Amino acid sequence: MSNNTGNTLLALLTGAAIGAGVGILFAPDKGSKTRSKIKEGYNDAQKDLKKKYEELSEEVKNKFTTAKIDLEGSYEDLLSNMSYKTEDVISFLEIKLAELKSKNAKLQK
Repeated sequence: MSNNTGNTLLALLTGAAIGAGVGILFAPDKGSKTRSKIKEGYNDAQKDLKKKYEELSEEVKNKFTTAKIDLEGSYEDLLSNMSYKTEDVISFLEIKLAELKSKNAKLQK
């Protein structure tokens, strides 16, 4: 979830909670009914926030798992490429060493 989406969701929930609170406070009910409604609204908001937190936690966990898998794959590819390059360098150096040995043998005659 992007930061912008999170901020929008938070603003929406805050606005809904404030609107519900103001509506309940100005309703022509008894104090006990009003307190009961406030408590129910609080409990509903708490459940919604807990659900959103769990969804966000799961999404973050999934993204980290995906990133870890991608990183492991990139690491394996890098090691494989390095192995091939190492073999190329060794072959090149062996050829140059053979050439130098040949030149050295000619100079020593």
